Amino acid sequence: MASSSDKTMMTVIGLVLLVGGASLAYWGYQMSHSFASNLSRAFTGAPPDAVMYRYIGGAVGGVVGLFLLVKK
Repeated sequence: MASSSDKTMMTVIGLVLLVGGASLAYWGYQMSHSFASNLSRAFTGAPPDAVMYRYIGGAVGGVVGLFLLVKK
């Protein structure tokens, strides 16, 4: 059985991951509208890797953070 301190720590970690994931996804969104990103998309037809890494990292962080917050 987990102690109250362990549950609090997991809640804090979950919150940090959730906020960090949302921030990372937003940063990727902002990067996707930059001039360099638009130029890259014009030539390759795909968003730059840096944008995709931030989207993926944001999604993973958000899902893990949400899981830790919801877990009983």
